[in-house]
Amino acid sequence: MANAIKDEIIALEKEYWDAMKRKDGKRTSQLSGKVSLTTGARGVTCIPKDKMGKMTQAGDWSLDAYSFDDVEVVTPAPDVAIIAYKVTQKVKMHGKPQEFQAADISTWIRGANGWECHAHSETILSDAKPS
Repeated sequence: MANAIKDEIIALEKEYWDAMKRKDGKRTSQLSGKVSLTTGARGVTCIPKDKMGKMTQAGDWSLDAYSFDDVEVVTPAPDVAIIAYKVTQKVKMHGKPQEFQAADISTWIRGANGWECHAHSETILSDAKPS
């Protein structure tokens, strides 16, 4: 895979996270596919582009900081890129600060509007160590 595409996808994923930090629903909507699939602690969700923007702006939460580790990008087709990484997040939910690590994966597809994120999944990583 060309390093240029890898660098572009990493930059887009960070741009999405930065938009979440700013609660910039317009930008998260622009970066999302017409309909995006997400999975996480609440199960499976199908989110239309406009609703993604509204969800970014709404709610008593904030993303205060994040950092990526162990980033991998693959391109199974010329206009499809999948990025996976470990992310450390500092957030506030209802005013209560939290910090946690998760393993995330996003699927980006390049179309007429450029690269858009069409799927995202997050798995919270356990602090428990195997016995």
